[in-house]
Amino acid sequence: MYTQDAFQAQRSQLVELLVSGSLEGFESVLDWLLSWEVLSWEDYEGLNLLGQPVSHLARRLLDTVWNKGAWGCELLTAAVQETQADRQPPELPGCWEPHSPHPARDLQSHRPAIVRRLYGHVEGVLDLTQARGFISQYECDEIRRPIFTSSQRARRLLDLATVKANGLAAFLLQCVQELPVPLALPFEDAACKRYLSKLRTMVSAQSRFLSTYDGTENLCLEEIYTENVLEIRTEAGMAGPLQQSPATLGLEELFSTRGHLNEDADTVLVVGEAGSGKSTLLQQLHLLWASGRAFQEFTFVFPFSCRQLQRLAKPLSVWTLLFEHCCWPDLGQQDVFQVLLDHPERILLTFDGFDEFRFRFTDRDRHCCPTAPTSVQSLLFNLLQGNLLKNARKVLTSRPDAVSASLRKHVRTELNLKGFSEEGIELYLRKRHREPGVADRLICWLRATLALHSLCHLPVFSWMVSKCHQELLLQGGGSPRTTTDMYLLILQHFLLHASPPDPAARGLGAGPLRGSLLTLLRLGRLALWGLGTCCYVFSPKQLQAAHVDSEEVSLGFLVRAKTVVPGSTAPLEFLHITFQCFFAAFYLALSADTPPSSLRHLFNCHGPGCSPLAGVLSKLRIGGSGCKEGSVAALLQGAEPHNLQITAAFLAGLLSQECRGLLAECQVSEKALLWRQACTRRCLARSLRKHFRSIPPAVPGEAKSVHAMPSFIWLIRSLYEMQEERLVREAVRRLDVGHLKLTFCSVGPAECAALAFVLRHLRQPVALQLDHNSVGDMGVEQLLPCLGVCKALYLRDNNVSDRGICKLTEHALRCEQLQKLALFNNKLTDGCAHSMAKLLACKQNFLALRLGNNHITAAGAEVLAQGLRANASLQFLGLWGNKVGDRGAQALAEALGDHQSLRWLSLVGNNIGSVGAQALALMLEKNMALEELCLEENHVQDEGVCYLAKGLEKNSSLKVLK
Repeated sequence: MYTQDAFQAQRSQLVELLVSGSLEGFESVLDWLLSWEVLSWEDYEGLNLLGQPVSHLARRLLDTVWNKGAWGCELLTAAVQETQADRQPPELPGCWEPHSPHPARDLQSHRPAIVRRLYGHVEGVLDLTQARGFISQYECDEIRRPIFTSSQRARRLLDLATVKANGLAAFLLQCVQELPVPLALPFEDAACKRYLSKLRTMVSAQSRFLSTYDGTENLCLEEIYTENVLEIRTEAGMAGPLQQSPATLGLEELFSTRGHLNEDADTVLVVGEAGSGKSTLLQQLHLLWASGRAFQEFTFVFPFSCRQLQRLAKPLSVWTLLFEHCCWPDLGQQDVFQVLLDHPERILLTFDGFDEFRFRFTDRDRHCCPTAPTSVQSLLFNLLQGNLLKNARKVLTSRPDAVSASLRKHVRTELNLKGFSEEGIELYLRKRHREPGVADRLICWLRATLALHSLCHLPVFSWMVSKCHQELLLQGGGSPRTTTDMYLLILQHFLLHASPPDPAARGLGAGPLRGSLLTLLRLGRLALWGLGTCCYVFSPKQLQAAHVDSEEVSLGFLVRAKTVVPGSTAPLEFLHITFQCFFAAFYLALSADTPPSSLRHLFNCHGPGCSPLAGVLSKLRIGGSGCKEGSVAALLQGAEPHNLQITAAFLAGLLSQECRGLLAECQVSEKALLWRQACTRRCLARSLRKHFRSIPPAVPGEAKSVHAMPSFIWLIRSLYEMQEERLVREAVRRLDVGHLKLTFCSVGPAECAALAFVLRHLRQPVALQLDHNSVGDMGVEQLLPCLGVCKALYLRDNNVSDRGICKLTEHALRCEQLQKLALFNNKLTDGCAHSMAKLLACKQNFLALRLGNNHITAAGAEVLAQGLRANASLQFLGLWGNKVGDRGAQALAEALGDHQSLRWLSLVGNNIGSVGAQALALMLEKNMALEELCLEENHVQDEGVCYLAKGLEKNSSLKVLK
């Protein structure tokens, strides 16, 4: 027997089922409930409110049905099952009573079958009812609103028949009886099946080969694809005592029910840094769908590129977008389009590279008609909001800086693409190099080269290492250290493969650069013009205007783009957006047309951390600054901030002392290079000082705290690329900050290397907070050089394991200033306990150790207890969310009985029972320093509480017991 209690227990699952499909599915459930008389007409009217979020209506429906009793709850579950199974409704009786006394009731009792029968004929029935005078022109127009599907129009016509007493219900009964019986679902229609076959073939052909980074060879995606780390974005401030690390998903879990920010939205947002593998992830999604291996809940998948869409100048509609700019139906265009409009929940739209879309997102302009043309930006923005094709799923990829708060309001789930794990790097290299021993040698060399290994968590760098493996393994000098070094190496690789190599040449010399300088400058000018005009795809006419001919194209830096218009000539684009930025920086560094004064525009770019007024004034100054249109200064002022930041970092690297010598050998004016270097140095130092001067003064009696913005990371990266110790010392000389906060700033191992390079020159100790980033073990190792100036290090949610922490604690023993470590929500096990115990025993000024939400058991707690016995300084110990159990609690309690400094101890959620509580009670009898003890979410029970009560009788220090 189905009970109301069982119904209530399933409430969350029922809500998820009711909102997971579409409004069409929810209304189908209402059809069944009306036909079974579970809902009255008044109930139905309260649940059929246009514009209300489906999640609100679903909860209201559950409340309404629960009040009906167990029979109503059981029938609602049956209605959901009928709708989820997409079953054909029972057919109508063979004949109607000619003069039914209750036609409206008959329409209601057979409502699911009648809606099905009207599907595909509703337009003709509307015309007929209007012609007979049963409905007015206004009522007909209301039913025909573009936002309604055919099924929804049928329902609204039936609703009208229920409330009108002019014979409309009896007329509809007669009309429905005369309509043909639908033989199959619309997807089985010949035109629809033919279109679907063509769409799958086209998507498969576009996604089968990987061409994201290289146009000189065809890589089969199935053979090379390597999973990236994909995490659900967590909201800051949501933490309870046991908040876990962000959930990691596989690609096939992209539409998981976890981590919903807005249940009524349809868009999944995937954010990741340039080169993190966003385009390749979408390409793998398309291939899995086209081959029938995954994502089969979607009947239609339409892939789009934002950099291609922004080239469309003419107004377009949903029809134009799907058919003319993706896949054209060879027959039955109108029928296919109607199926798409009627079943949006079976559609998936993907939009790659929103950060390369020159229009900023706005939700001010509404456009709701799928057949009316509008601008490309209006069409895209209204698709993302759900004003067009509501309930169709969309996947949008972007760099983080391009995602505004207004866009996030319309996002269902946000995912962070964090690049390769260490295992992912090795797996990718093994897939790329299947020759015996090659991958092993390359991986072994990479592990020994920390700086380069840290860069490889971004797939674009792993590809470069794979591409240049011979140069890397054979070179006799040092390996690349910076991003600029790596791009110079790949530049050498392409140039040497385009011309006969010199057997005597070893390493990156000036020969290849000098011989191809004019070609590289032409490519650089094209790249800079593209950045300044937000153009990333170049037509033959634009290439001709930039004097880029087939010889330059043959070098391999420009590859053919996937065209938006099938059948048209494919334009060209740079291998990757970072290559376009590199060539722009190369042009700025070596071109005689670059006045040093124009470089200040490169280092004054306004990122997301700047005030809106600063960004507006920057744009206004373009017209009033005297910059000639098309000049270097004008192009720099017109470029997107995130692209300017990448370009600035490359320029700093090219003008470093090491690279400047190389560039000087290319017969470039030494004086001009020195001027540009001096200008870059001044701009970097000034920008960093300006960044810190904007920070409010500290509260009296407290250390100055800085919550640095992503633009700070860019400045640090630029200083690191320049590799000048004197410049860094000058930049941070007057920096007075006690706490540097860099949470949610996409800090990976490469950024850690840059931070350490700069922060080690601080004169005052600093607390460094790097929570919610992607530091990992390699990043921890990169931070070691600056550990001596850190008084505290916070590494929450950073995917750090025992290996990284063991190296950290070994180095920390020699760092007098370091007094606090916060390492919760990582991957620590008992394997790091010996290192932690040694740290506690040897550092008698250590104050706080927080190891919550890791994987430490009783064995690890016993080892930690040994270190605590020898420690006399620790004040805060956090072990919440581990598995120390009674045995671990006993060991810790015995070690802390005589401890004179510990003030706060958290053992929340550690499976501690009454035995562990008894040991802690004995500790309380002896310890006269502890002020707060946290024991929530354990199994202490009444017996354990009694032990604790006895312990408290002899304790005079404890203030808080949880």
